[in-house]
Amino acid sequence: MQEKHLFEYAVIRVVPQVEREEFINVGVILYCSKLNFLDAKWMLDEKLMAQFAPKLDLDELKQNLCAFDIISKGGPEGGTIGMMDMPGRFRWLTATRSTILQPSSVHPGFTDDAEEMLERLYEQLVVRGNQ
Repeated sequence: MQEKHLFEYAVIRVVPQVEREEFINVGVILYCSKLNFLDAKWMLDEKLMAQFAPKLDLDELKQNLCAFDIISKGGPEGGTIGMMDMPGRFRWLTATRSTILQPSSVHPGFTDDAEEMLERLYEQLVVRGNQ
């Protein structure tokens, strides 16, 4: 039996009008220190967004979502934040914000396969959650 490792994740949400507190889940970011894993997975349903927030600039939103991918991977492409260590990048990506793109609270769990867990959470919280 494989050993289970602590992981942390947050849901990435689009909140077009912060004062109304309405949101749509668009992605998940997952960090597992022991497995040296940090990755994000997201999907932007443009038809749903057009109905939910017709004035939202979808190109700008996609660009900001791509930053989750770039910063998760680390390196100079992510600028100063991309050069931080993995825990620092996760903390920065999951910091509370009052913008259109917000992370949920960070939640813990245990897994032996971080990539599979990211897929499972993405399916449950984003794909099925928006059907």
